[in-house]
This record gives sequence, structure tokens and C-alpha cells, in this order.
Amino acid sequence: MKKDIPVPVVAKKPTKLEKHGDVRIDNYYWLNDRENPEVIAYLEAENAYNVTQTAHTKDFQKDLFEEIKGRIKEDDSSVPYKLNGYWYIKKFEEGKDYPIHARRKGSLDAPEEILFDVNEMAKGHSYYKLSGISISPDNKLAAFGVDTVSRRQYVIHIKNLETGEIYQERIENTTGSSTWAADNKTLFYTNKDEQTLRSEKIYKHKLGDDVANDVVVFHETDETFITFIYKTKSKKYLVIGSLSTLTMEYRILEADNPDGEFRVFQERVRGLEYSISHYQDHFYVLSNKDEAMNFKLSKTPENNTGMTHWEDIIPHRPNVLLEDIEIFKDYLVLSERDNGLNKIRIIRWDETEDYYLPFDNETYTANTSVNVDFDTDILRYTYNSMTTPASVIDFDMLTKTKEVKKEQEVLGGKFDKNNYTSERLWATSADGTEIPMSVIYRKGIKKDGSNPLLQYAYGSYGSTIDPYFSSARLSLLDRGFIFVLAHVRGGEYLGRNWYETGKLKHKKNTFTDFIDCSKYLIEQKYTSPQHLYASGGSAGGLLMGAIANMSPELYNGIMASVPFVDVITTMLDDSIPLTTGEYDEWGNPNEKEYYEYMKSYSPYDNVEAKAYPNMLVTTGLHDSQVQYWEPAKWVAKLRELKTDDNILLLHTNMEAGHGGASGRFEALKEVAEEYVFLLDLENIKE
Repeated sequence: MKKDIPVPVVAKKPTKLEKHGDVRIDNYYWLNDRENPEVIAYLEAENAYNVTQTAHTKDFQKDLFEEIKGRIKEDDSSVPYKLNGYWYIKKFEEGKDYPIHARRKGSLDAPEEILFDVNEMAKGHSYYKLSGISISPDNKLAAFGVDTVSRRQYVIHIKNLETGEIYQERIENTTGSSTWAADNKTLFYTNKDEQTLRSEKIYKHKLGDDVANDVVVFHETDETFITFIYKTKSKKYLVIGSLSTLTMEYRILEADNPDGEFRVFQERVRGLEYSISHYQDHFYVLSNKDEAMNFKLSKTPENNTGMTHWEDIIPHRPNVLLEDIEIFKDYLVLSERDNGLNKIRIIRWDETEDYYLPFDNETYTANTSVNVDFDTDILRYTYNSMTTPASVIDFDMLTKTKEVKKEQEVLGGKFDKNNYTSERLWATSADGTEIPMSVIYRKGIKKDGSNPLLQYAYGSYGSTIDPYFSSARLSLLDRGFIFVLAHVRGGEYLGRNWYETGKLKHKKNTFTDFIDCSKYLIEQKYTSPQHLYASGGSAGGLLMGAIANMSPELYNGIMASVPFVDVITTMLDDSIPLTTGEYDEWGNPNEKEYYEYMKSYSPYDNVEAKAYPNMLVTTGLHDSQVQYWEPAKWVAKLRELKTDDNILLLHTNMEAGHGGASGRFEALKEVAEEYVFLLDLENIKE
């Protein structure tokens, strides 16, 4: 990379920010105006600098993109699932970026009916996302959401599947998802606040009516909650959910009575988290009631849903996290997590059988999949491991036999899973906690400290990143890289307590866990500081910013995607999407104790005059989750203060948001860009 090219210069315009008697001077606060031509000019200057700095890798990026793309089966389709008399399929065609949604009536041999060809719909748009397809009970209509900006503000349209006509109704500023009542003409949907993008109102729309006449059936007025609506698997109930980080509440209404009044299932109690499933004359409730930190399962009659009526079926277990359930006519299926590993447990309602599906390694992911029917013995689940491509499997719970319906094909003729080794390692953190890591590398590497190693983590919101297969990752592994997924605190890999000890005033555990994993990998000679790289996105980008400040000497390079790095300023601005709903995750900086704790780790506030690793920072101009100005300000401050001559690049996708490019192949170009950044630092040229 060229180091003699002038770096972009951005004006310092000091803004005084004061809270709790503490004054912060933010020289780049003014970058938060995406309508300001000077801001756009700066972002474009950074993009131009990025292009110039990486010009010598342009051909390699193209070649690597083609290599990664070459492993993907372009003419691919999902495993069909049956819903209300139709088999539904999502497929891709060769050379096309977007899916085609289709169905066949009654039999897979029936004529194919194209519901949506997103390739045609996306023409003329630089970004296009179709979401939330909802089929009416009579199978004649489909509601669907479209986002052409990448700000997750969807317009809902309604299509007549018999005539192909898309009706004139345009329901704007929604989440994209919607739910039909049983009458085939009443549609419920979620509206967003225009500024904060908080999902705050549930509306009812009557087919053919002017959207302006739509009725608000529920308004979530607590700014720390979001709301949503769905229909139970039994199709009997419409359910409105209210959700915050720590508290949930549901309202129910019979789907055949869309003009009735929703009634509260169990009123919100701070700290009570629960979810509901309906079957026959009972609701089944997954909750943390009575201090069940890892959750338990109860049931309650339809007509007495308050928690005083909840009767425990599966009790709380201190070492097993109960994550989800699936209900069938004869079986109850539990998705559990034990010592970090996914477990699928099958119990007959008559209690004659209770067993687990067998899995044979420690770096796999297994989850229940699309199971829309009660009256079946077939459980559909997905399985993959760090060395094994994803499979969709139908398991017969009666005969205990399984059928692999599909295994992801890795094209190119070079992939053999026997060429790779995966293992689970444990690093000891500073406070004595054992931190697990899932590791994969190509067989034959020597543990002599010379291996390039990419360490990835997320570590927030209780979101667990399980070990997973990636065909793109092979491009790193086959060039000598080791890949490590660090299961740091802040996720739920080792149960609910793993999350509780990685949030609020324990947030720094997430960062020190990652650093202690890095130190372990160096001590065990998997790699060395000259060859160690770190990567994370969004809240994982906060992690990247924190480790860059805390232990920059451990890493040769860091990649931060859409990073949440300006913690205090963002959490003090309740006009920004997500802020108020996240106080239970990060704390409320309007309270001095949380302000001071956040300030002690907020990456932007802790940039210092010292040496930093090589860094690639990526963002999207229209990002609604982490606003573009956070990474832009961070890079500007790093440029001002860092004392090294290492590479620092900022790439802003001027047409996308939090999720990056919308097309499946355009997204791979971003992966190739990131991989080549690493490979170039390792002086690997092809």
C-alpha cells in the first residue's frame, strides 16, 4: 500500500458537549449532517483515498471475488416447504443477484407459479430489498415490503396472485412485515417513528380502503420498547408483542375477529421476559419467571393467561439454556444450549420418549428450521460446522431416521472437508473465567507463531455467533490463515449469565475476553502480533474500537464494519434510531454512573496519541443502525492523533446501509475487499 499519498483532511470544528459537569470537545461532531455538501465531500475524499491506496490490489480483488463466487452454485434453490396446500420455494438463477419466489399447488410436480422475480423488480435501483412476504389464508393475495434506500423503512404493497396485479395501496414507513386476519381482507402491520425509526404502532388496513384511513390498534408509547405483530402457528390468534431488552408483553386477539379488541396476555413486569406459542386449548410460555435465568417452559389455559396460571412443564436448569420450542401433535421439541453447544431434544407428549439428536463435534451449529405443520412426525432442522457445509435435514421423530434434503454445494472441485481441522480452545481471562473459541485451519500448519490468524467476535445483546461454515472463508484458509471465532461474554454461548456478565457495567469483560483470547493464541504459537488480525461489525465494531485503544500492540490489522464507536454521544441522543431501546444494554448516560463507565471505554472518546494497527473501516451512508458519522468521526480523530504510519482506510458505501450491498454477488465484492486488505498486509499477492 502506498504511504506517500496525502491523507484526506477534514476540518476541525470544535463542539462543546457537557454532561454531569464533564466537558468533552468534539472536533468532528459536525459530520453528523448527511445533507451537508462538505460532509459528502469528505466521505468521497476518503473513498478516493481508499481507491488510490488499494489500486495495486484491484486485480487481486477481482480475482478473489471470482474465486469466492466460483464456489457458489448460482442456479440454486431452497428446500421446499408446505404451507396451506402450497409448496414454497426460493431460488436463484445463474448470473442473477436476487432471488425468485415461487410456489406449486398441492404437489412438487404441479406447475410453477412465480410470485416475485426480485431481479425484475430491482431493475433501476442501486439497492433493493424485498421482505416480509405474507400470504392471505385463501392463498390469493400476498403482502410484501420493499426498501430501496437501505434504511429499513419498507413500503408494503399487496399483490393479487391470481391476476398478477399489484394494488394501488402503498403503506409507507413500516418494518416490511404484515399479518392477515382470517377474513382475507384485513391486514395488520407495524409503523415506524419517522425520526427514530422505532417500531411504535400497529395499524389495521382494510383491503381497498385508503391507507390514510388505517386504524391504530396499538401504540407502544414507552420509548424503550418496540412493537410487532404476528399470527400463531395454530392460525387461531393474532399476537401483538412489545419488546425491550429485559421486558416483554403480548396482546392476543382471535384471527377471525379482526375488529375485536386485543387483550393483554400477561402485563409487563420489568425483568420478565417471555414468549408464547399456541396449541389446542393452551398457550405454552417460555419465560424467566421466578428467577429462571436460563428460562423454563410453562403452559396456561387460553382463557387464563396471567402468570399466576402458568404451570411448569420444563423446569429451569442452571446449566442449560432453553432457547426455543417447536410444538407438534405428538411431540415437543426443545432447542437447548449446554456448555455452549446446540442441543435438539425431542419429547413425546405421552412421555414415552425423551431423547436428543446426536451431534459428534464441538464446532457445529444445529437449529430447527421451517416447521409450519402440527400434524406431522417430521422435524426439519439445519446443521453445519466449521468444516461441514450447511445441510437441511428432515428427521422422522417416530422412526428416528433422517433424510438430508440438501447439502450446500461448494463448487470449483477443490473443496474437501478432510483437508481442514476444527477444534475448541479455552483461554483464561484476567478474572479467571474460561473463554471458549471455535477454531478452523487447513491441516498441516505448524504452530510456530508464523501463521496469519483472523479473530472474530460480536459479543453484545445476548446474540450468540455459533460456529458456522463459510465457503468464502476458504479463500483465507487455503492461503494459510487460521480463523478463530471468540465466544466472548455479552453473547449467550454459555447461557444467560454469559450475557449478563458482558453488558452494562460489565461491558469491559467483552473487550478483555477478546484480548485474553488473542494473548492465548499468541502464547500457544498459533500466531504472533505481526500476523494477528481482528474483525467485528456493528456492536462487534465497538469491540474492535475498544481493543484498538486497549491493546493495539497485539494486532497487525483490524477490520471494523459499521462500528458503534461513539457510545456516549449516540446514547445521549434520543432522536437517533435504537438509542432509547438500548439503555438496558449499555446503560443510560443521563445517569452519571453509566456516563462515566461508558466514557471509560467508548472508542471515540479514548483515541490517544499513540501507534495503532493497520485498519480498514467500512460503513454505509444510509445506515439506520449505526449512523455513518460514527466511523467517519472515529477515522478523522485517528488520523489526527495516531503516531504511526500504518494504513487507515475508510470506505463508505454511498448507496447502502447497515447490511451492505443488497445483491448476493455485490456483497461478495465487499468480502473480497476485506480479505485482500488482510492478504496484502501478509504480502500474499495471489
